[in-house]
Amino acid sequence: MPTDSAAASGEAPLTLYLLHALGASAASFDRLAERLAGRVEVRGIDLPGFGSAATAPDSTLDETVEHVIRHLAAHERGPWMLGGHSMGGKIAALVAARVLRGDAPLVGLRGMVLMAPSPPRPEPMDEERRELMLSWVADGAIGERDAQTFLDQNTAEPLDAGAQSMALADLRRTSPTAWRAWLETGSRIDATAEVATLDLPVLVLAGEDDADLGAAAQPGLLASVYPRARFVSLADTGHLIPLERDAEAAEAISRFVDDEVRVGPVVPDDWAELIAGDRVDDRVRGILNRRAIPDDRGYAPKVLDLAQLTLLREIADLVVPQDGPAIDLAGRVDAQLARGEGDGWRNADLPPDPEAYRAGLDTLAAVWPTDPADREAVLRAAIEGTTDADGPLDPARLKLWLEDVRNDLVRQWLAHPASMARVGYDGFATGGSPIRGYVELRLGRREDWEPAGVGGSIATGDAA
Repeated sequence: MPTDSAAASGEAPLTLYLLHALGASAASFDRLAERLAGRVEVRGIDLPGFGSAATAPDSTLDETVEHVIRHLAAHERGPWMLGGHSMGGKIAALVAARVLRGDAPLVGLRGMVLMAPSPPRPEPMDEERRELMLSWVADGAIGERDAQTFLDQNTAEPLDAGAQSMALADLRRTSPTAWRAWLETGSRIDATAEVATLDLPVLVLAGEDDADLGAAAQPGLLASVYPRARFVSLADTGHLIPLERDAEAAEAISRFVDDEVRVGPVVPDDWAELIAGDRVDDRVRGILNRRAIPDDRGYAPKVLDLAQLTLLREIADLVVPQDGPAIDLAGRVDAQLARGEGDGWRNADLPPDPEAYRAGLDTLAAVWPTDPADREAVLRAAIEGTTDADGPLDPARLKLWLEDVRNDLVRQWLAHPASMARVGYDGFATGGSPIRGYVELRLGRREDWEPAGVGGSIATGDAA
């Protein structure tokens, strides 16, 4: 596992906030935090009724979600991930849904890590076991014998002494009310409509010896919720993954972060603070949060074929050269075409956009050089209408189509909130309630609420 820190490698610091399981606490993630130190900062959050918050007032599932959002809003501005173990997985899904809708004052969510998570739908649970667990708190806090029974039921092998002691202590100090509320209500709530589909990078870890929420069950429970989920099975593992398999979990998280989370540009902290603030409408914040999600490196094109998408990516590199972590502009254009979106018009000499893209790319493919050094000249000739390409589009229509292509690629680049920060555009921050605006609009004038650098020399992006 890499040992160099993210800061030393020039990467933006990344924090993973984790929500614990029923009867556990933030301390259940301490070993994971030690193993990921230098790569990802792991911070557990105690939920009401558990751990350091065991004496907190009783909370409904919705109030617990708000508790997490308040904690994150008070602590987070940079890039971050959210995750949960068991019960915490359902709560994490509800929090993430609100972030991506813009309903929470949060920016920077880049992925999720789930360990044997309870799904948004009612949790599959044997009713006899549910009643047994409820009986443990009939007369007060969970006793030592019942706490040990719970651990035995949820582990594939006995825990080591340190993990055993911590887990027993967490169980015994758990609020009986909170324990009962989850088993009777929280686990039974169907939140699928509120969560809907969360299209962001997700790692799902599950044990092969977990009865209800194990490796065999998770794809069926979560695939429709997390279309980008990466499912990882852990052998000889029960339900208590952070205590049973902290080393394997840390390794999987490290690979996941490198492959799918540290992708694309990061919104600067001062711009993230602006987007999270009350000058930005919830709907606009949600749009910007979704645009900032890392691109899928395994993106499968929906309108173009793989060869056409590859060519469009090479064109994008010429039209909008990007330094540092890049946005997959071509993939975003393909997704735009699949959604039937555009700028509202097309040239009458061109077919509908999906057909025009396929025809234009096939025309260029016939003359496209394998040597990257020769591609700019070929593209410029096509833009000027002097190409000798012979294909579905003649030179005149190819020239018209390339006007749309350049417009689409630049629009996709500029739509990303990190690009808005780069060029100094903060016109999205004129909403809220009451609606806010500018006191004075003139060159060189920076208002107090605007990020540093706005109103001075405007930074230019890579798109020329």
